[in-house]
Amino acid sequence: MDFITDLPPSLALLKKPPQKLYYKGDLSLLNAPKVAIVGSRACTQYTKNLVLKLAATLAKRGVCVVSGAAIGVDIYAHEGAFPRTIAVFGNGLNAVYPAQNARQIAQIYERGLALSEYEPDASPANWTFLERNRIVVALSNAVVVAQADAKSGSMSSAKLALSMNIPLFTLPQRLEESSGTNELLREGKARLITDFDEFAAEFGGEIDSNLNPPDELLDFVDSHPNFDECYARFGERLFEYEIEGKIAIDGVFVRAL
Repeated sequence: MDFITDLPPSLALLKKPPQKLYYKGDLSLLNAPKVAIVGSRACTQYTKNLVLKLAATLAKRGVCVVSGAAIGVDIYAHEGAFPRTIAVFGNGLNAVYPAQNARQIAQIYERGLALSEYEPDASPANWTFLERNRIVVALSNAVVVAQADAKSGSMSSAKLALSMNIPLFTLPQRLEESSGTNELLREGKARLITDFDEFAAEFGGEIDSNLNPPDELLDFVDSHPNFDECYARFGERLFEYEIEGKIAIDGVFVRAL
């Protein structure tokens, strides 16, 4: 498996910088402006929708979204920005983890960028996820904590971002659903994102139609208009797209709008 030793300079600022990074995919993404989106594995549907939209808005302005490919916020960040996304793993790249995200991870290997400091067949452990998180943070020009409990790996990432003077942001949340991000706001340690396009423009360039990430669901609908086929593949996302006005469901058929 290929690896790089000429690493982005920001990684050298870590107390324990990686010596090399194994990779699969498009290394040119390392040259793009980068924003990390991290958060709870058990995020709400509300957070999921916001993360998908924020990641897509960043990608449209040429910003690469960085995350850890975990279930929850991480994988939605990758999906929203795809293929302008970098996934950093707490395991070797031959050991696909978590299994629930195997389809998205395979796509990242092919068209995004996957990075790991671990040997190709290395299995994940609790401590490797924290080590992975430091690379996610250090690669990025800003860090967005979408949703997090007060004691969580995402809050550790927030603490690291603050120590490295990397701008820290959060999404609006109800008091009882994200105690960690609400604490960051209360203490003035993070800024609240209220306008996605304004936020994306802070880190990216002008909107370029050539940078719009392809939408797997819409592409599938174009060639497979049967509702049962679409639902078997995408499940409840079909109804989210209908609410957002991206598709119409007409009986047994689905069509893009």
